[in-house]
Amino acid sequence: MIALIKRNLLLYFRNRSGVFFSLLGAMISFVLYIIFLKKSMINSWQEIPNSHQLLDFWLIGGTLSVTAITTTLTSLGQLVKDKEREVIKDFYLTDLSRFKIKISYMLSATLIGFFMQMMMFSLMLGYFLFADSLAISWISMLAVTCVAFFSSLLAVVINMLFIQFINRFDSLGAWGTIVGTASGFLVGTYVPLGILPSFAQFLIKLTPGAYVAAIYRQILMDDKLTTTFHGQQNHFEKLMGIRLGWRHLLTGNQTIELLVLVFLLGTSILLAIEIVSNKKNVKMTVFK
Repeated sequence: MIALIKRNLLLYFRNRSGVFFSLLGAMISFVLYIIFLKKSMINSWQEIPNSHQLLDFWLIGGTLSVTAITTTLTSLGQLVKDKEREVIKDFYLTDLSRFKIKISYMLSATLIGFFMQMMMFSLMLGYFLFADSLAISWISMLAVTCVAFFSSLLAVVINMLFIQFINRFDSLGAWGTIVGTASGFLVGTYVPLGILPSFAQFLIKLTPGAYVAAIYRQILMDDKLTTTFHGQQNHFEKLMGIRLGWRHLLTGNQTIELLVLVFLLGTSILLAIEIVSNKKNVKMTVFK
């Protein structure tokens, strides 16, 4: 299984254009913010001290969530390629079970998503350090690293629920275009959540990526929000999607618990699908 993971990692990083396009959604949100959105957003919150740094952190949180979604989707595309070219049938002839073979694709996608998030984080932090003297504590850095790994796992599970039913790479390309385009809106990076219509806000709250972005933003912005608003930041948090609310704004722990629940539910569905698929394959083998 380790050999398959290494193989998938090598195939991903050797395809430089693929790596670029997997980051395109995240890069678009980053560039759009710098060129078009930052000045107008700062003007909207100019009465707030250090608003530019708060908004920088807001953008970083959303962009990292987009990165997890798009890079893991692209890396799982190797599974679709192998199915279309029937390479995966050769893997089935080895000692590895079908379950372990799929796990190898998912683990390699998780590592890729984690690495690409950390790369984007370093890139954005480096830029904003130069442009706005932005800095974070080592504790926040450690928390971001942990969330990056978990968000990659979660994104892999969610993407895998769709990927396993796609058998042609052309179909995956169309699906990837939709996801890459929509992800920036679905995590509230292009437009703050609170200024969208109620129905759009409802749709966004149904997507795990929005909650991942919220966790990132709470980690990165926590100290500055407290010192800036003196504990009266609920309106700002709700408007900017830093904390998502249903009947009330979710705390950080509640948001994490919700994401863990989604992860466990998605994993359970994947296991159930795999068990049913294995039973069908056994029946077909016996029939032959």
